[in-house]
Amino acid sequence: MVSVILAAVIAVAIVAITGGATYVIAGLPDPGALTHYGLGVVRVLADAASVVCVGSLLLAAFLVPPQRSGTVARDGYAALRTAGTAAWVWFVAAIASVFFTAADGAGKPVTALFSPQVLLDLVDAIEQPKAWLVTAAIALLLALGCRLALSWGWTAVLFAVSVAGLVPVAVTGHSASGGAHDMATNSLLYHLVAASVWVGGLFALLAHGWRRGEHLTLAASRFSKIALVCWIVMALSGVVNALVRIPLGDLLTTDYGLLVVAKMVALLVLGVFGQQQRSRGVRGLVHGKGGGQLLRLAAVELVIMFVTIGIATALARTPPPENAVTQPSTTEVLIGYDLPGAPTVLRLLFAWRFDLIYGTAAIVLAALYIVGVRRLRRRGDAWPVGRTVSWLAGCFVLLIATSSGLGLYAPAMFSAHMGLHMMLSMVAPVLFVLGGPVTLALRALPVGGKDAPPGPREWLLAFVRSPLAKFLTQPVVALLLFVGSFYALYFSGLFDTALNYHWAHLVMNAHFLLSGYVFYWPVIGIDPAPRRLPHLGRLGMMFAAMPFHAFFGVVLMSKQTVIGEAFYRSLNLPWVQDLLSDQRLGGGIAWASGEIPVLLVLIALLVQWARADDREAKRNDRREETSGDSDLAAYNAMLKQMADQGKRRA
Repeated sequence: MVSVILAAVIAVAIVAITGGATYVIAGLPDPGALTHYGLGVVRVLADAASVVCVGSLLLAAFLVPPQRSGTVARDGYAALRTAGTAAWVWFVAAIASVFFTAADGAGKPVTALFSPQVLLDLVDAIEQPKAWLVTAAIALLLALGCRLALSWGWTAVLFAVSVAGLVPVAVTGHSASGGAHDMATNSLLYHLVAASVWVGGLFALLAHGWRRGEHLTLAASRFSKIALVCWIVMALSGVVNALVRIPLGDLLTTDYGLLVVAKMVALLVLGVFGQQQRSRGVRGLVHGKGGGQLLRLAAVELVIMFVTIGIATALARTPPPENAVTQPSTTEVLIGYDLPGAPTVLRLLFAWRFDLIYGTAAIVLAALYIVGVRRLRRRGDAWPVGRTVSWLAGCFVLLIATSSGLGLYAPAMFSAHMGLHMMLSMVAPVLFVLGGPVTLALRALPVGGKDAPPGPREWLLAFVRSPLAKFLTQPVVALLLFVGSFYALYFSGLFDTALNYHWAHLVMNAHFLLSGYVFYWPVIGIDPAPRRLPHLGRLGMMFAAMPFHAFFGVVLMSKQTVIGEAFYRSLNLPWVQDLLSDQRLGGGIAWASGEIPVLLVLIALLVQWARADDREAKRNDRREETSGDSDLAAYNAMLKQMADQGKRRA
């Protein structure tokens, strides 16, 4: 509580000193000191409650083990209750933020929003209050879930939901508007999630030590590794976000730049404390020296973290320097950057703009897979080269689709978007599934053991066997997610709305990739799946999907109205004057590229079926050799017996 109050005081003080309190959006009246300073206070309260909720659920799900039955143990239950209390505070602060952000955005005193009609009108007109409403709904769901959940599986689900609760406000803030908002939003997402997991996890670890909970050594050791990753992510994403918003020359000459420097210094100090925590505190716990030093280091680190939160809140309320604010073009406002010209083969191949989310994911997934393969080979286990090639090819497809010229033009042209869609939903998932990542992980990760606490391998197995995985891989559900979403997205008006938001593009890409993976996972059948389909069932799923893909492409090519017309018209790209022709090109891409991967999978399934028959025939031959053709002899004896019975009856 002291740290939260300190963060709020720092935020208010910095806003007052730097002049952020007098920053008013052009053309709007000053909403007053209560709105200015109150917004900073409720934002700090919401941020603090969110990180406590995230960290407590992290501890309950992954830092301390559950009981053998799968029910959370005493320490996990205590963390769940802490998370539930924090979620209620998060909910109240989010509701308050709806009022304050709406008042600030409209230039009205917050007291004016006590009128329901005024509040509804402003919430409908401004994006930030809507985001806070979504956040409040998620926080309420978490508060109720933490009260009801007792199993480890639901605790893990609640942790994922708590992380998702951080996203709505992040993707609708200042980073989501203006030039380079794709880079700014993506880097902010990394920064926010890493900071919340780090700060919240440290708070949960301190609370766990204060309660004298069991498995403190295990929790500290696991969190130390997580904290190192979070610090690296925070540092890199913070630098990227700062460079997007301010030139290097303004770092030491403007209030905004000085706040950025102060935040960087605080992160460096946190990195030093984190290193001391790992080298001294955790090592002392491992050698049985008690957790006093670890908890002291963690307490100081937590205070510095909340000071950093205060600085970050003040940074969000401080205007960037005027010379750093340039008037972006219409294209840059809408998609985040200007395009170099009409798409050519060379531009599609070499005009790269690295996607911080999916480009980074492609590189990380490739690196983790190679580490797993090397671990197997170091202990003398073989791993098929073809699977490695397939996985790395999938990572390359993901990188090309999102970071090459295709990804560059995808937000602005329907044909380029459809090319990206097909690569993410039809090509990359096939290559990923053929790589057998689940099998590799189960073989490479260490086994927890009968009496040891469960680790990543056991968590992966729990997910594969979970009701959620069984539901998603049910053939009808997988088919609807994979093929039905094509029609739901493009023919319902949903795509028209999604075009206006960068976060919606991120969600669409994730859906394309994941729905394709969920469909091909049980169909190709290399990895263990919740549902093991027979070869005839796999072929049936593929034959069921083929006509829907073809029909989708035909409908697009024959459609007489433009999907997303308002957005594409506002871009007014000189090389895309005929939007209907570009849409028909996209339909042709969907029709042609959608069939090729399906045919390849069909061929692979037929080969797998033939090999399975060969293996079964060989097993039967070996069985006959060892049993002396007992099955055949028994069959002949049965025929003889039936013949004798027939003679007696005659």
